[in-house]
Amino acid sequence: MDALFDLPSEYKDLRASVRSLAENEIAPHAQAVDEDHRFPQEAFDALQKAGLAASHVPTEFGGEGADALGVAIIIEEVARVCGSSSLIPAVNKLGSLPLMLGGNKEQKERWLTQLAKGKGFSYCLSESEAGSDAASMRTKVVQSGDKWILNGSKKWISNAGFSDFYTVLATSDASLGAKGITAFVVEKSDPGVSFGAPEKKMGFRGSPTREVYFDNVELFDDRRISEVGKGFALAMDTLDHTRITIAAQALGLAQGALDVATKYAHERKQFNKPIFDFQAVQFMLADMAMSIEAARLLTYAAAVRSERNDGDLKFYSASSKCFASDVAMKVTTDAVQILGGYGYVSDYPVERMMRDAKLTQIYEGTNQVQRIVIARNLPKS
Repeated sequence: MDALFDLPSEYKDLRASVRSLAENEIAPHAQAVDEDHRFPQEAFDALQKAGLAASHVPTEFGGEGADALGVAIIIEEVARVCGSSSLIPAVNKLGSLPLMLGGNKEQKERWLTQLAKGKGFSYCLSESEAGSDAASMRTKVVQSGDKWILNGSKKWISNAGFSDFYTVLATSDASLGAKGITAFVVEKSDPGVSFGAPEKKMGFRGSPTREVYFDNVELFDDRRISEVGKGFALAMDTLDHTRITIAAQALGLAQGALDVATKYAHERKQFNKPIFDFQAVQFMLADMAMSIEAARLLTYAAAVRSERNDGDLKFYSASSKCFASDVAMKVTTDAVQILGGYGYVSDYPVERMMRDAKLTQIYEGTNQVQRIVIARNLPKS
């Protein structure tokens, strides 16, 4: 019982190691990455060197074999100093998880080994007219002899252009709805693949978000993941696992903002005493800390269920993403308030963290959609 809610030592050691790397090699570049809207190359290099850019890849394919909780801790600690950089391991897991869940051994050997060596892997589900209603996608794939011909486009693709590989969902029969959708691995070098201009975003400015276009892209059948018509189910199964990485990201952003706000409250003096001595500020910090700890426990519980693929994973995954991202938005907003005018300018990172936190309430399923998922997965008795 004594250790029931205590992390085993290997996770504590992992946290300490990632925190040191994040503070020393990622944090110094975070402001410039945001202001210049540039990819966090320094973070990628540091994470890749440490085996953390795609730590979820199994050891048999050259990865670290980190479990879901380990990946969550990595993302949390990176997001604590730089949200954009935390999308490197998060997007790599999102993009490659359909392959891990539905691919055969030859496919895993082909792409996961390259991912472990430093290639990027993105996920192409959303479209301009198919966001929350992903099953209404218009990207089409038609079988022609021993090949598939892919045409269409995907919207809001994280790390598009940087990543070398893309899991793409496309429909071969729109009349079948979700049952007409199949998943494929597309490579950036495939003829007919191109990218739109980077989106100008409120937050996560260091992670390129671009549209991906497919113009008569020819794919042999060995690019198909799982069975024909099983792509949508595979995509939804993937999100059940990866929404937890968004919860971890939100958790890191919230913790980073609390750290800054607490330190500032002890240093900033008004009326001849630190503002921390004012009860109004103490109550804000207390509420922030309580919410973060609650979000952390829910996120870690979801990660453990992800690793075991428990029957209540959908509930916990959606709950952790929804709760942690709502907490992150509230905590980062309150951090800006505590810093006052300094919180509103880029001299301190809390305004960046607030902008980043907003997206965690939106992507991988809006929090309104998460609440639908939660309600539909409530125990019936």
